[in-house]
Amino acid sequence: MQTTKTQNQKLETFLRGTGRTITAAEAASRFGIMNLRARMSELRRAGLDVRTGVSKTTGKTKYYMPIRNIWGSKAQAFAR
Repeated sequence: MQTTKTQNQKLETFLRGTGRTITAAEAASRFGIMNLRARMSELRRAGLDVRTGVSKTTGKTKYYMPIRNIWGSKAQAFAR
């Protein structure tokens, strides 16, 4: 039985359908994720609709997910 969430599970739970965004610095401080770009690529390969934008205040890349993935399903890919 798995008692701790993976980084991908944490990110999916944090972003999926919440309207929140996350930057690399926020991911490092909140979840200990040092390579956010790699985690986002893994989420995309799993079929989730991960989008990028630029923060108006800092100019840094931010990531977010709309409520539904590319197939229209609201099922969780990683989060349990």
